[in-house]
Amino acid sequence: MEVLLHRIPGRLFLNSSSDCASLFTKPGKKGVNQDSMIVWENFGPKEDSVFCGVFDGHGPSGHLVSKKVRDSLPLKLRAHWEVDCSNSELGSLSSNTLGRTALAEFSLNPKPVENLDHGKKKMPTDNFLAFKDSFLKAFKAMDKELQLHPYIDCYCSGSTAVTVIKQGRDLIIGNVGDSRAVLGKRDKGNNLVALQLTEDLKPSLPSMLLLPSP
Repeated sequence: MEVLLHRIPGRLFLNSSSDCASLFTKPGKKGVNQDSMIVWENFGPKEDSVFCGVFDGHGPSGHLVSKKVRDSLPLKLRAHWEVDCSNSELGSLSSNTLGRTALAEFSLNPKPVENLDHGKKKMPTDNFLAFKDSFLKAFKAMDKELQLHPYIDCYCSGSTAVTVIKQGRDLIIGNVGDSRAVLGKRDKGNNLVALQLTEDLKPSLPSMLLLPSP
C-alpha cells in the first residue's frame, strides 16, 4: 500500500515543490522529526481539488502516528467524499473550521461563515454539511484505526492534524489539536496580512470541556 501511494502523480510528502505548492521541514534539536506533511493534487472526484495536510506528532511514537495519519487520513476522507458526491451534487462552499468543536457548536446552533472575498456572512449550505460529515467520519475512522493498530502504541503518543481541501476558490478545513491553518491575504492597502482559519483545540478551550469522552 505504501509503495503504491508513493507512485501517485501529484502526491508530495517529502521536501519538494510543484507549480501549486512547496513543502519543507527539518529536524530540530530534540531528536527525531515528528512532523509529517502532504500535498495531493487532483484529489477526489473533483479535478480542481488539492488536499493539504500537516501532522505534528507527539510522544515516543509520535513520528509513527503522524506518518500513519498522513498516509491513511486522505484515503478515508476521499472515500467518504466520493460517497457524498454520489448522493448529492457538491457545489460552491465558504471557508469554515471543522473538527470536534465545530461538531458540538454547529449541531446546536448553526453559525454564519465568512466569505473571504467580500467579508460578508452567510449561513452554511447543505453542500457544506455534506463536506462536514465527510471530514468528521474520516477523522473518527482514523482515530479508531490508530487505537486498534497492532504495531503503533498510541497510549502515550498521538498527532495533531490540520487539513485543507482547496477546490477552485473555496477552502474546506478540518483540524484536530493546535496546529494552525493560516491564510495570507491582502488588506485594503494591499499589505499582506495573516488570517488564522482554525481554532486551536486545547483541553483548556471552554467548548472542549462540554464534549463527551470518545
